[in-house]
Amino acid sequence: MAYRALQIIASVAVILFVSVPLIAVWGKAESTTHWGPAEWQALRFTLIQASLSALLSVMLAIPVARALARSQFWGRQWLILMLGAPFILPTLVAILGLIAVFGQRGLLNGALTSLGFESISIYGLQGVLLAHVFFNLPLATRMILLGWVSLPAERIRLAQSLNLTPWQRFCVIEWPMLRAVLPSTAAVIFIICLSSFAVALTLGGGPKSTTIELAIYQAIRFEFDFALAASLGLVQLLLSGGAAYALLLLGRQSDLGGGLDRSIVDNFRSFRERGLDSVVIVLASAFLLFPLALIAWKGIAGINSLPYFVWEAAGRSLVIALSATLLCLLLAAPLCTRGGEMIGTLGIAISPLVLGTGLFLILRPYINPFDVALLVTIFVNAVMSLPFVLRILRPQVETIHADYKRLSSSLGFTSIDFLRWVLLPRLKRSLAFAAGLSAALSMGDLGVIALFGDAENATLPLKLYQLMGSYRMEHASAAAVLLLLLSLGLFAMFNLLGRDHNA
Repeated sequence: MAYRALQIIASVAVILFVSVPLIAVWGKAESTTHWGPAEWQALRFTLIQASLSALLSVMLAIPVARALARSQFWGRQWLILMLGAPFILPTLVAILGLIAVFGQRGLLNGALTSLGFESISIYGLQGVLLAHVFFNLPLATRMILLGWVSLPAERIRLAQSLNLTPWQRFCVIEWPMLRAVLPSTAAVIFIICLSSFAVALTLGGGPKSTTIELAIYQAIRFEFDFALAASLGLVQLLLSGGAAYALLLLGRQSDLGGGLDRSIVDNFRSFRERGLDSVVIVLASAFLLFPLALIAWKGIAGINSLPYFVWEAAGRSLVIALSATLLCLLLAAPLCTRGGEMIGTLGIAISPLVLGTGLFLILRPYINPFDVALLVTIFVNAVMSLPFVLRILRPQVETIHADYKRLSSSLGFTSIDFLRWVLLPRLKRSLAFAAGLSAALSMGDLGVIALFGDAENATLPLKLYQLMGSYRMEHASAAAVLLLLLSLGLFAMFNLLGRDHNA
């Protein structure tokens, strides 16, 4: 009975936290406001960059996933694991790494100018696309790789015995799988890129490269036009909802049938195919890992010389990350059901800036929103992390209940006994992983704090952005390394706490 009450309280809390700001935005949108050329340009650029980012990420991920699926080498599992690193890394850290390689004074332009060629610019559409491919190529690769390794090994062996050419094998076996996987992969990346903020803020390069998310930020922060921000937020919500609905329609199954779950062994690749696979893996690894390694190399020595206000901001970020993680886990605990997970996903149906806009409109008549910036950031980060935490915990919670609930009841276990002796010990590792992921995501977030933050409550990501904007690149590189270490440190710390030392 008590658990049911907690489910209702958590569900109502999440629904209200998402819906009330939306209602406030909707009500404000009824005010008179007109879109000018800048807003229509933001809409066009948002759709163009999201579409191109999804297309490029998916097209580049196909050969990477294919090479990883067909190759066996030392460190392969470690490399595949590292492909997920950009998802938990702070966005600004990765952007700073890309600038170090592709920026005006980066390594690539230095090499081009020394050879007599003109330098290239990382700002504008090309910079936004570069950053989005950097962030989403690992995600696309992982999703496509799951499809590739699910191919029945018997089909591969049959193709080998029939001496099919690589092109014939692709058309008969691999293309049906890709036809089922690629649309949903592209749709997911499209949704992610629709709400691009930090990338457009740092690499947009001007009004022509403004996204809707960035236009919302500008409308509130600089123009104080809340009606315009509300209308932009509603359009953003409609685009995200439409893309999510399209994702459901695009979902389909491959028609290759099942197998005996044997591993795929492709020993019939030609020397040329093996060489191409190796080149693809090396290039993808260099593209994803070299910018981060460069930032670490350039900034590690300057951490000790960082100004005091950077360390203050780091402390605030730690408090926000740990508080948001605790709140997220408290909300997730009673929502680990199928219906609860559906409610938890409401947090990603709206972008953080749109949610921040609604909260700003609600708080503004009563208190100064800037006075509660850190508290608002904690709540928003907790709700934004909730879908990922529930996706990790819910399947295992349901399995534990199915396996042990009846036995526990027959032994006279109370709910507290079941939680203490059955659920938590078996959920320890997944709980630690979910906490680490939530903490890392919250640590590197530059969303609502960009609206509410000032010198007294700035977080480390916001300070990093300010250092980059003032061209204090030495301090920015050091702050980026500090943010990187703290994010990965939180993730590693929680995972270490979840290890079974008796195993």
